[in-house]
Amino acid sequence: MSDNGISRRRLLGTAGAAGAAGLALGATGGAGVYAAAAGSGTPSGAKALASLGSTTVPFHGEHQAGITTPLQARGHLVAFDLAPGAGRKEAAALLRRWSAAARTMMAGEPFGDADTGVALDAGPSSLTVTFGFGRTFFGRTGLNARRPAALDPLPDFSSDHLDARRSNGDLWVQIGADDSLVAFHALRAIQTEAGDAARVRWQMNGFNRSPGATAHPMTARNLMGQIDGTGNPKPSEADFDRRIFVPANATGADGPAWMAGGSYAVVRRIRMLLDDWEKLPRGEQETVIGRRKSDGAPLTGGSETTEPDLDKTGPDGRLVIASNAHARISAPEQNGGAAMLRRPFSYHDGIGEDGTPDAGLLFICWQADPLRGFVPVQRKLDRGDALSPFIRHEASGLFAVPGGVRDGEYVGQRLLES
Repeated sequence: MSDNGISRRRLLGTAGAAGAAGLALGATGGAGVYAAAAGSGTPSGAKALASLGSTTVPFHGEHQAGITTPLQARGHLVAFDLAPGAGRKEAAALLRRWSAAARTMMAGEPFGDADTGVALDAGPSSLTVTFGFGRTFFGRTGLNARRPAALDPLPDFSSDHLDARRSNGDLWVQIGADDSLVAFHALRAIQTEAGDAARVRWQMNGFNRSPGATAHPMTARNLMGQIDGTGNPKPSEADFDRRIFVPANATGADGPAWMAGGSYAVVRRIRMLLDDWEKLPRGEQETVIGRRKSDGAPLTGGSETTEPDLDKTGPDGRLVIASNAHARISAPEQNGGAAMLRRPFSYHDGIGEDGTPDAGLLFICWQADPLRGFVPVQRKLDRGDALSPFIRHEASGLFAVPGGVRDGEYVGQRLLES
């Protein structure tokens, strides 16, 4: 940026940096100060950035950002395939560029001399950029011997209607932010920095409720109007790291050492058949889910966080939470303790010629091993979930997301330079 320009860093002044420690623990940043022009100092009457804009998520750490970071208002998912002829050397150079770009933008700084200025007057806005590797990446880089067994293809499910053009990929990038322009700015930078080394395979856009839009922090709702994510494992739980992250001393069955501190992301584009769903009376919708729509409490009573009483019967002798209710079938105790951290975005891609919305969920779940997390739960849902007639799985991907990096490292360095 020239001396006559205004960089995001100078606009931010001293924007604070506080990490996101968990799903329920939002980061709060210090107040930044606008500078009207280079060298002008702080103008009279300048206002600090709102906490929403000044919140910073660290790039460095034990785990990559964007996994336990609180849900962000805007998200972009994009998969790349390495260009013909590109191999390990080109992939390493690409990950260096991407890591440098992510580090800079997550700190609220302009993206080099080529910065488009889209996010010039915004703070970091909880921006996160998360990188992962698909199964095919290892063959294209000559690293098949280091490919984790956890990246074995997901099994076929009867409810799948998958579009291969919008599934899988050599490389996967998840971008999240609480400001749409900040998120788009990061997306363009990642695409630009791909250069000739990789080309976009597919890209999807999502959203969530904006922070501060409710009277108090609460679990998000999906486009069916249901509170979604109540049963997520919590970072405060003793076994959270074991379920979600590959152990720091990973060896053998735990996965390759280069995945230490990492996680596996299952990505599914799930279309919601909203016209059919919205024809159901509320009571029938609640029976399908097994929870009240108003507050997410189980039909057996209590509040959102009350454990469902799966054995409770009503005066008619029938189970209060039906045998095929989504909440029952997906419960960890019904799946051998299988658990995954769901961190989705909703999406809406317009209205079709038949008048139905192309809308639903960009489902993203994280686990230390998808064969012990996502797969057993989805298999059971596939066999008789009451929600199945109202959803359609249209795209799928599985990605190894390595652990976080130390200062001076780039994401994937332990794989590509080992």
